[in-house]
Amino acid sequence: MIRLLIADDHPVVRDGLSSMFASAPGFEVVGQAADGAEAVRLAQRLRPDVILMDLRMPGMDGLSAITELARLGVGARVLVLTTYDTDSHVLPAIEAGATGYLLKDSPREELLRGARAAAGGQSVLSPSVAARLMNRVRTPAPQLLSPREMEVLELVAAGGTNREAAARLFITEATVKSHLLSIYAKLGVNDRAAAVTEAFHRGLLIPRT
Repeated sequence: MIRLLIADDHPVVRDGLSSMFASAPGFEVVGQAADGAEAVRLAQRLRPDVILMDLRMPGMDGLSAITELARLGVGARVLVLTTYDTDSHVLPAIEAGATGYLLKDSPREELLRGARAAAGGQSVLSPSVAARLMNRVRTPAPQLLSPREMEVLELVAAGGTNREAAARLFITEATVKSHLLSIYAKLGVNDRAAAVTEAFHRGLLIPRT
């Protein structure tokens, strides 16, 4: 019997998943959580085999919950179940310790197979996510940022101000600001902190060890 914990902030989704798995042979739904913090608490207390984890939840989101579960040494396998299949969602979840990543529009049988595979420690990916990851491996990433933009971003990531970046690169502060606006647009963010975070997620910046 595979013990399931369902974490999603929408009651209708939780109830629907609970009914689906409860009616399938070999599953027992032991609990439901409305956010990441509750999922962590229940996982420690109920010791499920698999946690179906949404990513977008109020308070502690799914990614933070996955990270916390790994930190606490909770042995449950985490199967992400979400509507988002972009690189900025998939890769951080897998890196944080998720066993699998499925989309909410997956067929019933695919969800059941995924939960069984996750309980057995097998990696599970929806076809669209698997295709995205394969393409990422096979296709070299395009040069998203120009060499000068990368220099500006690296200085910003190191804590440099616009004035310091301008002095280091022998350009004006206005030029630095122009480069930053271009970086924000290309990365789809609105500020310096978000740009640095997104650059790390995309592998444009490498954490210093």
